[in-house]
Amino acid sequence: MSPDDLKKRTKQFGLRVIRLVQHLSNTKTASMIGNQLLRCGTSVGANYRAACRGRSKAEFIAKLGIVEEEADESAYWLEMLVEANIVKIHSVAKLLAEANELTAIMTKSRQTAKRK
Repeated sequence: MSPDDLKKRTKQFGLRVIRLVQHLSNTKTASMIGNQLLRCGTSVGANYRAACRGRSKAEFIAKLGIVEEEADESAYWLEMLVEANIVKIHSVAKLLAEANELTAIMTKSRQTAKRK
């Protein structure tokens, strides 16, 4: 997958997170979890773009680490929404799978960059 493909994919992930959060109930718990998810979910694409513009290999690797953390945190908050019975698993299963896939991609990319 090319960097441009990943830029599009991470941006789409953020947009999907935005749409999900917009449809959450207005309870205090849903709002709190939604805000956390919104922050990390939209951060995935922003930090991936920053990584691609890294001025050095070390900066690229560090930014990929941030992307990895934000994608994993997104998965965590999606799991919390399900386990707190705020949303049904079937409504976020694909988004959760994407968060886990992005985490795996960034982990592998970071490890590869470190070896080179």
